[in-house]
Amino acid sequence: MRFPASTESHLLGLLDERFGAIGRSRSDNAAKTLVCASAPGRIELAGNHTDHQGGKTIAAAIEHRAYAIARANGTGSIRVFMDGFGSFCMGLDDLEAKAGELGTPASLIRGMVAAYSRAGGTLRGFDAVSCSDIPVGRGLSSSAAFEVLMGVLLRALCTRHDETPARCEMIFSRQELTAIALEGAQVEQAYFGKPSGSQDQLACAHGGVAAMDFSSDPPRISPIAFDAESFGYALCLIDSRCDHSAHTDEYAAVPADMQAVARLFDGITLHDVGERAFFDGFATARERLGDRAALRALHYFEETKRAGMQQEALRSGDFTRFLSLVRESGASSAQFLQNVSARSDRTGKSQPAMVVLALCAHLLDGARTSRGAYRIHGGGFGGSVLSIVEAKEADRFMKAMDALLGYRACIPVAISPEGASVKRVDR
Repeated sequence: MRFPASTESHLLGLLDERFGAIGRSRSDNAAKTLVCASAPGRIELAGNHTDHQGGKTIAAAIEHRAYAIARANGTGSIRVFMDGFGSFCMGLDDLEAKAGELGTPASLIRGMVAAYSRAGGTLRGFDAVSCSDIPVGRGLSSSAAFEVLMGVLLRALCTRHDETPARCEMIFSRQELTAIALEGAQVEQAYFGKPSGSQDQLACAHGGVAAMDFSSDPPRISPIAFDAESFGYALCLIDSRCDHSAHTDEYAAVPADMQAVARLFDGITLHDVGERAFFDGFATARERLGDRAALRALHYFEETKRAGMQQEALRSGDFTRFLSLVRESGASSAQFLQNVSARSDRTGKSQPAMVVLALCAHLLDGARTSRGAYRIHGGGFGGSVLSIVEAKEADRFMKAMDALLGYRACIPVAISPEGASVKRVDR
């Protein structure tokens, strides 16, 4: 299980500081048993805004993770201290979404507790502390990681302790991890207020690199080999310094536009419509819903095909082809999906993510795709740009990018084979 000793020591100190050293003083064996859990952030390698429409993506867990330590408290309350985000307390019977918690970590805790209860879990009171090294607001799925973290933590804390011995790692099946991830996606929508798909939570739960097909329920998840290093490339995320979470309304307009097109063709998602029917009725879609909705739907059909081609390119070892398709994805996201630059100020003066993309094009020498690729990452509207750069040029590229932007923008990214994990420890 991935849990650095320094992080464990930090969280143990917080647990005693915030909630007292009851784990050593109480006779309740359950209170003496600590649960340690972690879940990774994720990057998106293929497929932009396709998961919520029944399309295809490729996503990967990364080494940046969220962590938590918890113990039963013998009360009717759940108390959580989130390092850097404050405290939260709720009763075990207070499970309804709160309007005042929209967009906050509190909504994620309440939502995951409610989801566990709806799934048949028996709740118990506990105290927990958490921290994270996943950068917030850069499209690395810090919220999805926290949802999955809470999902595995709840199962470890609230199952019968005499059925699972102390000092053991709990093993979740792929079906269980998928169920936890889908709960997280529902919580993101209903409690947090962001109409996202489930790709992020699935990547955080399962770990490694996976091709995902959302045309079925549950989605099909296929582990896939992705070793950029063996082809001589490195992964880098470039922070635009535009927190994408500040533009949730613009993000929400993307699935709303796509769903409007689907409904026009009597579907729920664009997968239900099909590419041929969409293009046969393309003029009608433009007339009734406007060009932006039609263009976003067009992006979906091209992008989900492209994600399938990227999967095949990786399976056949054609990394150059994969990079070319990454560039095509980036162009489609900027031109047709239109999720690069936020427009909430109506002026267009601030376009930091587009600036990063332009600088990537400058530094990676345009058409010479062998030198790398780049695209807006994740939901867009700020956040980060993903770049795939020749390893021998990576340091030079990052230093040049940082210099051009005037701040330390580049984050080297390593893929993690480990998804969500949890262990019990008798303290």
